[in-house]
Amino acid sequence: MYIFFYIYKIDSQLKLIKMKKILVPIDFSEQAKYAAKVAAKIAKQTGCELHLLHMLELPTEVIDPSNYGNADNSPTTLLYMKKAQEKFEKLMKSYFLKDIKVKKSVFFHKTFDGIIEESKKEKVDLIVMGSKGVSGFNEILVGSNTEKVVRRSEVPVLVIKNEIDDFKIKNIIFASNFAPENKKTFPKIVEFAKKFDAKVHLLKINTVQKFEPTLKTHLKIKEFIKGFDENDFTINIHNDDSVEMGIRNFGDFIEADLIALNTHGRRGLMHFFNGSLTEDLANHAIRPVVTFKLDD
Repeated sequence: MYIFFYIYKIDSQLKLIKMKKILVPIDFSEQAKYAAKVAAKIAKQTGCELHLLHMLELPTEVIDPSNYGNADNSPTTLLYMKKAQEKFEKLMKSYFLKDIKVKKSVFFHKTFDGIIEESKKEKVDLIVMGSKGVSGFNEILVGSNTEKVVRRSEVPVLVIKNEIDDFKIKNIIFASNFAPENKKTFPKIVEFAKKFDAKVHLLKINTVQKFEPTLKTHLKIKEFIKGFDENDFTINIHNDDSVEMGIRNFGDFIEADLIALNTHGRRGLMHFFNGSLTEDLANHAIRPVVTFKLDD
């Protein structure tokens, strides 16, 4: 296994846009609490507002489907709302939410639609969502609300799988094949890194099945980053048994805080590396993953 490093110091002409609002969908699970904890840390770092959102999907016999999204005053509906508010009050007493501007909302809506609509209405800069980790990440990210949000969100989605006591973003891996179409989201990734004064480690994984000469990859990545200034990039070409294993091993090697991936609106994470981002990375990567949607 060989790793090649090429380090450049580049002056940026990108205008830094302040992060103003983070949306955290809350279902009161432990995973949602992990996400809220990370989002709170980011909010403290950036001085932005935290928006905690709970979507109440009531049973069809409770509300009229033709009026879905609007609460009525039936005893059952009021009970659901009361329970949600009680859980919110308990969550709001968490130590990690102290000294942060927090807005909490409870809506009667389908979860996925509600998250997307609220993110657009509130003009959020980031969505932070939890997942169940090794055994449950596939269930969460394939065919579920989180996977749908990853596919459809116009803003970055940060997925948290484990509790992180001291969350920080100093080293970000951007793993890509560095095809021209992937450059569409790169300014967003650079801007995201600038918010945290983080270094971006550009990563190309070589495998036996998809091998590319080092010089060819090096020139491709240099062309990819042309025009981006004022950031420290490292260019890394890593050989491994698979793309997923390579990302995980390289993440361990540099002790990365975050893995950044491109995603497609129709095919989600499966678009990454022409469809080869498989369950292996999703299920076993212990590091947080942030996704940036490519235009359709």
